[in-house]
Amino acid sequence: MAAEPRSAPRRLSTPPPRRTIARRFEADLSAPVLAAGSRIQNVRQISERVAMGRALWRELVIGFASQLGEMRLGFTQLAALYVLADSGTMTIGDLAEVINRSPSATSRLVDGLVRRRLVERRTEPEDRRQRSLQLTQRGQALLRVVDRARADQFLSAVRPMPTAERALIAMGVAALATHAISRRGRLIKSSRESG
Repeated sequence: MAAEPRSAPRRLSTPPPRRTIARRFEADLSAPVLAAGSRIQNVRQISERVAMGRALWRELVIGFASQLGEMRLGFTQLAALYVLADSGTMTIGDLAEVINRSPSATSRLVDGLVRRRLVERRTEPEDRRQRSLQLTQRGQALLRVVDRARADQFLSAVRPMPTAERALIAMGVAALATHAISRRGRLIKSSRESG
């Protein structure tokens, strides 16, 4: 299978609305962060809590792997769905670059997602040889189910904790989310400049 040309610019649609998980974090964890405010003593207290997060991480990963198994979906397939959800449309070559797979492996991965009607291929009107990928409504619905399940699992582990500890977790999640969003913005900007 020949590699797809990368000359066509990537079209980015407007960003999707905030995901379920963000709304749930905000609703469940914002008040404890504000309430804890200055009661967080020092960096050592935070680092001790982060070190104890391994058990939580393990629980989340096992739950996530179980959910993906039930859906008969691999992690790389899920990553491809999230990339397509955030980008609107893109070529197989662009998707391969983002998920760090070869174009041929990505093409096979997409074939499976197309068969499951999670992704569709479209011929570009400007260049009929160029094919773009787009997430279907079914694919969007699947991502909402995944997001909701992850949020529920995370929050069920966090809710029983004392308010001050929940505040630490909420601040950590907020910091990680901010970093991920700013990093993603830099990656998108650099890929546009190089493309």
